[in-house]
Amino acid sequence: MLLFGASLIYSQSYSIQGEIKDESDQGVAYANILLLRAQDSTIVNGTTSDDSGAFRFNDISQNNYILKTSFIGYETVYSAIELSADIVLDPIVLIESTESLSEVSITVKKPTFKRESDRLIFNVENTSLSEGNMIDVLRSTPSVLILNNTISVNNATPVVYINDRKVNLSSSEVVQLLEGTSASNIKSVEVITNPSARYDADSGIVLNIKMSKNLVTGYSGSLFSNYTQGVFPKVSLGSSNFFKTKKLDLYVNYSYGDRKIDRVNREMVTYQNERYDSDVDRNTWSETHTVNLGLDYEINANNRLSISSNMLFLPYFKYRTKNNTNVTALTPIPSNSFSRFFSDNLAKDLKHNLGFDVDYEHTFKADSSKLRLNAHVTTYDYRRKQRVDSDYFDSNDNFIESRAFRSRSDQATEIFTSQIDYKLPIGSNSALELGGKLGQVRTNSTIVQYNIMGNQEVQNDENTDDFDYQEDVYAGYVNFEKNGEKWNFNVGVRAEQTQIEGVSMSNSVTNTQDYLEWFPNTSISYNVSNKANLFVNYNRSISRPDYSDLNPFKFFLNDNTIVTGNPGLQPIFIDYLDLGVTFNNNFTLQVYYKKSEGNIFELPIQDNDENEIFYTPFNLASTIDYGIDFFGNINILDRWSMFVITSFYYTKDEGTVDNSLVEKDIWANYSDVTNSISFLKDNSLTANFVITYISANIQGFQKVDSRLLTDLSLRKTMLKGKGILSLSISDLLNDHDFFVRTKFLDQNSSVFSNLDNRYVRVGFRYRFGNTGLSTNEKTLSKEERDRLGNKH
Repeated sequence: MLLFGASLIYSQSYSIQGEIKDESDQGVAYANILLLRAQDSTIVNGTTSDDSGAFRFNDISQNNYILKTSFIGYETVYSAIELSADIVLDPIVLIESTESLSEVSITVKKPTFKRESDRLIFNVENTSLSEGNMIDVLRSTPSVLILNNTISVNNATPVVYINDRKVNLSSSEVVQLLEGTSASNIKSVEVITNPSARYDADSGIVLNIKMSKNLVTGYSGSLFSNYTQGVFPKVSLGSSNFFKTKKLDLYVNYSYGDRKIDRVNREMVTYQNERYDSDVDRNTWSETHTVNLGLDYEINANNRLSISSNMLFLPYFKYRTKNNTNVTALTPIPSNSFSRFFSDNLAKDLKHNLGFDVDYEHTFKADSSKLRLNAHVTTYDYRRKQRVDSDYFDSNDNFIESRAFRSRSDQATEIFTSQIDYKLPIGSNSALELGGKLGQVRTNSTIVQYNIMGNQEVQNDENTDDFDYQEDVYAGYVNFEKNGEKWNFNVGVRAEQTQIEGVSMSNSVTNTQDYLEWFPNTSISYNVSNKANLFVNYNRSISRPDYSDLNPFKFFLNDNTIVTGNPGLQPIFIDYLDLGVTFNNNFTLQVYYKKSEGNIFELPIQDNDENEIFYTPFNLASTIDYGIDFFGNINILDRWSMFVITSFYYTKDEGTVDNSLVEKDIWANYSDVTNSISFLKDNSLTANFVITYISANIQGFQKVDSRLLTDLSLRKTMLKGKGILSLSISDLLNDHDFFVRTKFLDQNSSVFSNLDNRYVRVGFRYRFGNTGLSTNEKTLSKEERDRLGNKH
């Protein structure tokens, strides 16, 4: 009660009302009115005028605002407001534009970057980067790396959110979902390196993808198609649709992809008596259907209901690996009678991944506090049929024998979460937030393998299993934030109780984990002056093993290369600290330290007695990272801007393998330069050129070669703003391929990966409906600010 009483004293809200008229003093219906915070032009609220031209905003906090009023065919009007009481504005008069409606077009923008103390915000809406898929945008996002179907930030795997809703999928499944989703509706990507206590504790680093939606009444949509030529051609097409009324906001996006991807590896494994040199050619064929939808319904001024979904369907996925391996004897007496074998591995998958969210938000009139409720369900079904045939030859290349097996593996996963959040404003610059969450994962996996002997099939009991996995996480948090002229801080703590049980039926082994952990979080910044800001961040987070990593099933790529899980994996606990300075609002220098206890890497572990290699996840004792980062936003010319990141860092991996201590360390560099250039008088042609350099580094005792990534994208608007033609070229310098070498104790192997990431893509998008309306515009240009009318 004391807390609510304090909020009534220090927090007040007011109303703003007015009317929109034309030059003949007639009311203008359905004009678009946006209320923006004066200090940073962030949108606070949006509405449209009614049939008589009237509008009203309720529950607006005391502050300085900018009112932006627009209607197609009229000049936009900007008005400055100092709100300290309920206010009725003088009539806002719209003056007819000298341009006709057919001449209204959408101006293409350059990507913009904003570095805050706890995150990097990359705005890509209406840029050339928004014409591919979501993965293409992330690949161009500074500090984000996508390699081998894995997303990483600062040598860690981030958790992906879409519109602040967590995507409850594994890393490879997230990549698959984002590859099938058009980027045309992405507004921005937030790389949050110090998420608050409201986020799950396993969200040590968050990639939050913000999607666009109409802020004004009307319907708009687009049709798009892309053709990509890499080693093989790829095609994607789809549609985006937005519809908004006074109370309803709806978007539905669909995309279809038909792809064939090539990957060539050269692999070498040195056992005690023999060396295996393999040429591996992998091809994947896939057809994907992706549907994203969202519905927001404003029940009244204080209650809102939202429903959203991300759905991925793969009715066709084929994976074929051809492996030719030469065996070289290293001792006078070879271990095997064969000197070469050829394997043909064919797998066909059928899967779907469906995620649904329901959100309810209530705003209390008395103190403007907010109560949010969320329920989430993910259902995932996966089925795979696999057959592997291997032929063996002697030193004279004479045929010796054939071996074959087939397998059927199924996985059904259900994820359910429910969350409650309450945020209480305290005064005009502070807020207390608290909440709780329940998360449940239920997975059942089966695998059956048959050895094929002539025309007969015999079940292989050793490689037949059933695995049940259950995970329950109970969480609660409290968070306090305060923003002042000089000091800003956010401090919170989150507690999570985790209960895990994994049961393997073949050996009746049950693995359980039960632990309670606390996760503090702090972010403090100090404004030294208008041009300098100091900040410090600390958080503790967790990364739990994925349920697929705990699955003990063995998947054979060929007779001697096996991928398997590790039921004994333990969670990773991560401590992260950084401190730095931002100056001139464009440059940031920071140092950081991170320690990951029990870090997990998939390592190739050789069995030198059986000449087999197992790719299995493994807990290291610890990984220590520290370094210095520089971020710079540079305007070279009026039409040419550049964003630069460079990081010099030290990594040390330490762990025990076969009762022996193993240590690996290295100094490395990551650098990224993003160039954004606009051409032509109307800026309708834009280009983005991204250069990323990654020096040699280590990943879990493995040394990874240096790489240079170069990507170019162009976008041209045409047809009076309704048409968009795009061109993208990836890996211009063809320097993205790399070696990974493993050499410690009696382990000695290497893999050279030639990835299918050099391509040319051509795309076209056609907009229809209310194409003159902008969506989610967050900032005003200096020219627009200079056009502000008189204060009210």
